[in-house]
Amino acid sequence: MTLTTTPERARTASAATTARRPGLGAALRWEIVKLAAQIRSRALLAAALIIPIAVVLVLNGQEQPPSDTIYGKLIHLSGYAMPLLMLAFAAQWVLPLLAAVVAGDIFAMEDQHGTWKTLLTRSVSRSQIFWAKTLTALGYNLLLLAVFAASTIVSSLLIIGHQPLTGLSGQTIASGHALRLVIAAWATAIPPIIGFTALTLLLSVRTKNPAFGIAAPVVLGFAMQLLGSVSGLDLTRKLLLTTPFEAWHGLFAQHPFTGPLLTGLAVSAGWTLICLTAAYVSVRRRDITGG
Repeated sequence: MTLTTTPERARTASAATTARRPGLGAALRWEIVKLAAQIRSRALLAAALIIPIAVVLVLNGQEQPPSDTIYGKLIHLSGYAMPLLMLAFAAQWVLPLLAAVVAGDIFAMEDQHGTWKTLLTRSVSRSQIFWAKTLTALGYNLLLLAVFAASTIVSSLLIIGHQPLTGLSGQTIASGHALRLVIAAWATAIPPIIGFTALTLLLSVRTKNPAFGIAAPVVLGFAMQLLGSVSGLDLTRKLLLTTPFEAWHGLFAQHPFTGPLLTGLAVSAGWTLICLTAAYVSVRRRDITGG
């Protein structure tokens, strides 16, 4: 009797163990809990909410607007111009920095603290750890962008007003339509933000250095901006990850065009795919015997 039931019991016990084995969901929840417990991540969200309000107040109080920047000369005339000015400015270095602060050390901190073996003894695979960390970084960066954009748009409309906006072709854009266009303009930053997050994750994995993982994407963003300003390099400029940040300009023409948006989407997708693939392969091949 014992001989016939023992294999059955063993199979039942094995099935129960497999059912209880943590998966991607458990790894993802753990990464979110770790991120939520960090003072830095909470402080960054608070800054994304508060700083735009202060910037809008300061710029609105200036008698001389920054007329050398797109929509700068119109910030006193319409509350819809201010978010576009801030979007153009933030694309230069603020958005790459926001994308890098968390993603830059989400992998590297495991190397710094020697906790890779601890993670892998929790019955989760390297693939599950990789995707849990990647999804956590992407989700946080998109939340950060949403808070930053919402704070900028709402504070601009409350402080300056919701007057009609002058388009880039000189046409008048009614208030309701202008609001939709401004929201769409900020939404066009999502693909390059995802691309910069993927680039930062790759640097975090390969360098194992949190400081480098955070600083390098900002420096690379500056370099791309400079390279994109060089005349005669149109094809190269289209392939840069910073160029999609400017794709919203076509939405504000009298006859809107979406070519740059589609190109920017393809370029951002290419950067994301290449960087995530390289990071994934690196994690799969990593020797974690030392920590």
